[in-house]
Parts: sequence; structure tokens; C-alpha cells
Amino acid sequence: MLVYFAIVTLIWGSTWLVIKTQLGVVPTSWSVAWRFLLGGGVMMVMCLVRGKSLWLDWRGHGFALIVAVMQFSLNFNLVYRAEEHVTSGLVALSFALLMVPNALLGSVFLGIKVTPRFLLGGAMGIAGVGMMFARDVMAPGLDGSEVVLGLALAVAGVLCASVGNVMQASPAGRALPLEGGLAWSMLYGGIINTVAALVISGAPVIDWSPAYLAGLAYLGIVASAVAFSLYYALIRAVGPGKAAYTGVVVPLVAMALSTMFEGYVWSGMAVAGGALAMVGLVVALRSRG
Repeated sequence: MLVYFAIVTLIWGSTWLVIKTQLGVVPTSWSVAWRFLLGGGVMMVMCLVRGKSLWLDWRGHGFALIVAVMQFSLNFNLVYRAEEHVTSGLVALSFALLMVPNALLGSVFLGIKVTPRFLLGGAMGIAGVGMMFARDVMAPGLDGSEVVLGLALAVAGVLCASVGNVMQASPAGRALPLEGGLAWSMLYGGIINTVAALVISGAPVIDWSPAYLAGLAYLGIVASAVAFSLYYALIRAVGPGKAAYTGVVVPLVAMALSTMFEGYVWSGMAVAGGALAMVGLVVALRSRG
């Protein structure tokens, strides 16, 4: 499972660079719709090629539809729009908090024990991410109303994602085939996002430039079909709370890649925050329960 954790964080950490190729010509709603139509279609083909069952009864389709709404529609539309109002650092800090609702909902609805050691590790991780993005959080000249709106959108996205996460660890979620259930959820999400894009942004828009299409392929296939397959397997194996620690490590990976490709310069506080987040990771993942 540590291999799954590492692959997921490396993939999602890289999406911060790739998402930039999706902004500008194509409205946000359509970029999200194309991503999950592609991801869902690829998941369907992967299941057929590998002989994985795509059959669900009506309850299974209902479950997949709810996951689609929470995880692949509301979550991503809210987060993409949050970045229109606040810095990506503040959005990253919001997603570092994902482990909190995941752990709480897992405790209330699934009876998963939340240990003091996990809480300590989680607090260290969140504090570390806060230190990493201190320059964003405390940047002068921020519009207060914009920050409030942006954070509200990001937190709403986090809560929607948390519901989708915890559903995967529920008895109903575990009863469904992992790959087949995810394929239907992602395809339903793409369809829902397409309807939303038609209402919000009008007729379909796509950018035929190589950069946009390559970015879309990466986000739809690697960051969606592949990464969510591994992440949902991780949720079922270790629980939604521990799996959500990816939200702490992903910004660290993103900043490391930004250093390599964009010349990002780490402050002393950012270095200390990254170290604290990694120590918190060890503490949280070694907790029992």
C-alpha cells in the first residue's frame, strides 16, 4: 500500500503544473467535463480489456451516481473555481484538511477508531502545509471577500470529496467491484459535468493545441483513471483518514516539481514545514486503527 500512496502523491503532485495547460481558452466547466468523460471512458475500456466486471444492479448504479456527484462533479468544480479567487497555496492548505472530515466521518459512520497518534500526525501535517504556504496565506493586499469566497468554495469541495472517500470504505462501497464501480462513477461524473458545462458555459469548447490535449490526456487518464483506482484501493485498505494524508504530501511534491521546472525558491519556513509534514506522515501512518 505504501507503493500506491507514493504513486498517487507523485501523480497528483504533478497535476498542479499540468492544470495550467487547461486554463485560458476553454471554460473551467468544460475542462472538468472533458477530463472525466475521458477518464470514465478509459476506465470502461480498461475494465473490458482486463476482464473486470462492469455489471452493477440498480443499487450499485445509485451508489456510483452519488459518488459521481460528490467526488467527480461538485468536488472538482468547486476546487477549480476556488483557484479563481485565492492562491493555489490556500487551496492546497484546505485540502490538507481532508483527513479531518475523512477521519470524523469514518469514525461516525464506519466505526473506524481515531487514535491520538493519528491526530498528532495529522495536526503536524496540516501545520507543516500551513508553514509551506505561509507566503500565500499571509500575502499582503489580499481581498478579504475574495479570500472568504475562495476558501468557502475550497472547503465545500473538501467536504464533498470526503463524502465520496468515506463511501468507498463503507460496506456498500466494498461490495461493489472497485474498477467497475469507479468506471461508472467517473463516467457519470463526466456526463453530469457536461450538462453543468452546457448550462454554465454554453456550447462545447475545446482547445486543439498540443499542450492542451496532452494535458487533458494526462489529467483524464493518469491523474483520474489510474490515480483514483489506486487511491480507492488505498482507502479500502487503510481507511479514509490515513489515505487522505495524500492531501498533505501532494503539495510537497508539487513544490518540489515547481523547483525543478519553474525555479521555485524555498524559504526557510517552507523547508521546515515540509520536514514537519513528513514527520507527521510517519507518525500518522504508524498509528493503529
